[in-house]
Amino acid sequence: MTRRPETPGEPSEVERRLYDALDPAAARPPAPDLFDRVLGSIADDRIRRRRIVRSTATLTLAVLLLTATVLIFTPRTGTGDLLLDWWVLELFTDVLLIGLALWLGPFIKRFGRAYAADVFHDNPQTGKSYIVLTDIVYYLIFTAYILFTVSFQPRETWSIVVTASQAGFEAGRIGGILLIIAVLHGLNIVLMPVLGRLFSLNRKISGRS
Repeated sequence: MTRRPETPGEPSEVERRLYDALDPAAARPPAPDLFDRVLGSIADDRIRRRRIVRSTATLTLAVLLLTATVLIFTPRTGTGDLLLDWWVLELFTDVLLIGLALWLGPFIKRFGRAYAADVFHDNPQTGKSYIVLTDIVYYLIFTAYILFTVSFQPRETWSIVVTASQAGFEAGRIGGILLIIAVLHGLNIVLMPVLGRLFSLNRKISGRS
């Protein structure tokens, strides 16, 4: 089988394999023509701006609705101060953690595809499988963390209303999961090139034998 010669500006066979393996539905090799690449870049930028505007509007609306709900339905003291039940802050923290997981996962994956493609350039399918497996681990960590830290009744140092002790605990929950994800993500960045190198060497050794 003869190999078709590659023309200047056309993506190589390895690049095409990486595009197909890592994101066959969205990613496409760049067009050989410069004008087509410019048009494609402009179109992608418009789509990206629309997505950012839509996400910002949705987040703003959700915050406004949540704030209005709290202000309307939360009882007040005689001096007009809000008297927030303990479960309201607990539920708010749980929803925030779930939203953080759903947003942070795709955000990390979006910027990690190019890194994984470069690391696993000799094994595109392995790179795709690695990304899928890390996604599974990511969501399992978030799910386990939420289940381990959720409270179904006030803790010993809490009251039936929100206190400084509960507020500190909930802030610690959010900071804890961010720290865990940051540490694991940092380790993943360091270890991924090592794994990519090992897989590449293993493939070369298998090809020679």
